[in-house]
Amino acid sequence: MAESKGLRRLAWLEGIRIFAAALLLFYHAQLLFTRYAFTPQPTGLIANMQQLFAATRQLGESWITQALSLPIWFGYQFVDVFVLVSGFSLVLSLKGKPIEVGRFLKRRLLRILLPFWTVAWLSYPVLWIVGKTTNSYIPDAWHTFAGMSFPILFDYGGDLLLPTSGPWWFVPLILSFALVFPVLWYLMNRWGSRNLLIVATAVTFIYRAFGVFVFGGHPTYAIVGAAAGWQPFVHFIAKLSTFVLGMVVARQYVQGKGAIFWRSSRALLIGLSLYAIGFVAQFYRLGWIFDDFLLAIGLTLCCMVVFRFLSDRLKLGTVMVWLGIHSYSYFLIHNFVVDRTLNLYVRNQLDLYYQVLPLMVVGTLILAVIADRVTPWIERGAIALWHYTDARLTPTHKIGSWVPRVGEAVLYRGKPGWTILNVEQVIHDKAFYLCRISNGQRSIWVNQNDLKQDQALSKV
Repeated sequence: MAESKGLRRLAWLEGIRIFAAALLLFYHAQLLFTRYAFTPQPTGLIANMQQLFAATRQLGESWITQALSLPIWFGYQFVDVFVLVSGFSLVLSLKGKPIEVGRFLKRRLLRILLPFWTVAWLSYPVLWIVGKTTNSYIPDAWHTFAGMSFPILFDYGGDLLLPTSGPWWFVPLILSFALVFPVLWYLMNRWGSRNLLIVATAVTFIYRAFGVFVFGGHPTYAIVGAAAGWQPFVHFIAKLSTFVLGMVVARQYVQGKGAIFWRSSRALLIGLSLYAIGFVAQFYRLGWIFDDFLLAIGLTLCCMVVFRFLSDRLKLGTVMVWLGIHSYSYFLIHNFVVDRTLNLYVRNQLDLYYQVLPLMVVGTLILAVIADRVTPWIERGAIALWHYTDARLTPTHKIGSWVPRVGEAVLYRGKPGWTILNVEQVIHDKAFYLCRISNGQRSIWVNQNDLKQDQALSKV
């Protein structure tokens, strides 16, 4: 079946997502356990390799543990894979239809914020209880309020979110890309994919050059002394080219061409070559201008080959799709598990560290599944609370005397084509109704006063 082939391709994409989230867990665990023994420095390849091998020896003398630990030092590179995959996924989410900006932004922002709010609102009480019982870290009142009210309080650098969870700096970044996507999509259709990618790459590289040599900043993964710290590199412009490339590849994919259809040997060869250039470039200030872009391309191509094999040959597509669904919540939660486990239980015990690593991976997944199950309940509760409040505060004369009925044709916000599927009376003393309406493509719950009878159809 042609459909199954498409599903397998989506499966490898979900496999990349969950693999990236899991590798970021290993990365943050290794950094915390070794007290940041290695981060890339702009001192050249040889000096960094010497520091890298010295840091890896802290994780055991066995060549097996060292071989497994070496690539984990570079787990941060999957942040840029997330960015590229986000651009790719947003184009696919349009399903070839013209973009409705308002509807797109509402849907996309809620997909980012609802899981975040679920994790944040559940995490702060848990962190407080754990902190009290173990006499350890408790988020202060200000940062608790800032995290729970995000993005009303919003900053690129993540200073409002970092005290709670360091990796949360990424959430403002993906929100930014969601907001600029409609503009980029418009420009892609107006200028063409190639021209948009050229412009986006030029803007990104010029901006990153300013970030390094004018603003005095450094990439998020390199902990060095710099006037602006990492602030210039958490701005969406610093990763704009990577995001746009994902959009371009997705558009080619929809048209039945491009890198997604490359043979595995070609994708692997190009991926490894670009990754090697980006890998060396990250150890030089000049290389900071373009290394993230090359690393994202190289890693994504290599991961595509691996996870396509796992999906197509080993028939793991269903599992990868299920895991990928929970990858965002996994990312949001993983640092809590790592931080509390290592600081409160493992401490400096190397053998215990290796024992709890698989438990942290599985435990984070369980918590992510729970969070994703709770998210729809929080959404329904918030909607019900809003409707209840709106009903109580809306004057009776503004509600009107019309009683909506199941099967009736209505106008929603002045637009025809909607039919009432269900009616619920919320407040008896005001006869205020909630209606579930459908236009044949989607169904939503709305207030009665958002609807009007479709008089044209009623007369017919």
